Amino acid sequence: MRHLLAVAAGLVVLAASACSAPTPPRSAAPSATPTGPATLPAPTGAHPVGTTALYLKDTSRPDPWNLDVKARELKVTLWYPTKQRGGRRAPYMTPKESEIAMRRYGVTGLPYDTLSKTRTNAIKDAEPAGRKLPLVVLSPGFTKPMSTLTSLAEDLASRGYVVAGIDHTYENYATTFPDGRVAECLACDSDTDPGFGTGVVQGRAADVSFVLDQLTSTWDRSGLIDRSRIAMVGQSIGGAGAVAAMVKDSRVRAGIDMDGTTYARIPKRGFSRPFMFIGTPDHAPGARDISWDRDWKLLTGWKRWLVLSGAEHESFTDSPLLSDALGIKPPSGVLSAARSTELTRTYVAAFLDQHLKSQRQPLLDKPSSRYPEVKFCAATCGQS
Repeated sequence: MRHLLAVAAGLVVLAASACSAPTPPRSAAPSATPTGPATLPAPTGAHPVGTTALYLKDTSRPDPWNLDVKARELKVTLWYPTKQRGGRRAPYMTPKESEIAMRRYGVTGLPYDTLSKTRTNAIKDAEPAGRKLPLVVLSPGFTKPMSTLTSLAEDLASRGYVVAGIDHTYENYATTFPDGRVAECLACDSDTDPGFGTGVVQGRAADVSFVLDQLTSTWDRSGLIDRSRIAMVGQSIGGAGAVAAMVKDSRVRAGIDMDGTTYARIPKRGFSRPFMFIGTPDHAPGARDISWDRDWKLLTGWKRWLVLSGAEHESFTDSPLLSDALGIKPPSGVLSAARSTELTRTYVAAFLDQHLKSQRQPLLDKPSSRYPEVKFCAATCGQS
């Protein structure tokens, strides 16, 4: 039962490692029965959403986790605006991926394909609409498939962004390639090694740079993307990867770290591109994870540090939205799935609208009575 609760609190809760600094899952009371397949909330933007997957191979470097593979293979899921309103909805994940994830967490008593039945909003392989749109790269947490950020990706695409979500091969429980191969998590047994977090974010930065090369030049839809308007958003070690990618690649103009301990060292001279931290109370100033305190001082440009009262490590992912499908009631005192999704979508979109679309967002200037859970931090929370 403890494993089932962990999955409900976070579909793929991180192993207890330095790369995550997560809040341990709280106990929760199971409901009588699961409610059936989860349904992701509808996107809030004006555009219908399409999605497709690309499979890319970087022959310039070997895979960092599989010594038998001489090229780094990546699955990249794209979400984008479309004019098409009808068509087959994209699957959330494959039945095999669902099976592997549930097996890794010891989930029993539910069909192995439960997570694959989650209902999405994006239309599979729909024709993209628009040109020169801003691009947002998404990076999930360690052990997590890219699908765990689908709700955020769909919402951003509905608002006029192209979103590229990277499955970092061998760093999540399962990535399926077109030939049927399933790459499982080879990195999962290494997360206590010295320097593990630093190595992961360096590898993710390399993944991001390669993906940007492909999307802005060789991809047959590259005209869809405005190369001058690129940002990155990540959760947990994906957020740490956003820092690493921005340090490495100047094409990434702005970034967001959602509750991730940081590892890439910002140059002592400072870092002037826009950046936002948004996290749980464990990432408040002076809390047990001090990496944000260290990096905040080195951010010399536009910056925000937001802490969400009642949030847990998985509140920035789809995990809370899947709880009912797993027959789990949320713990008391924790943000509801609907509220955590609303807050994440709202503040991430506001940041991107301001820094990629040049649309000023007063929401980011001070606390809002509409969103009292969001605390603005600097030396302490409560002051901007």
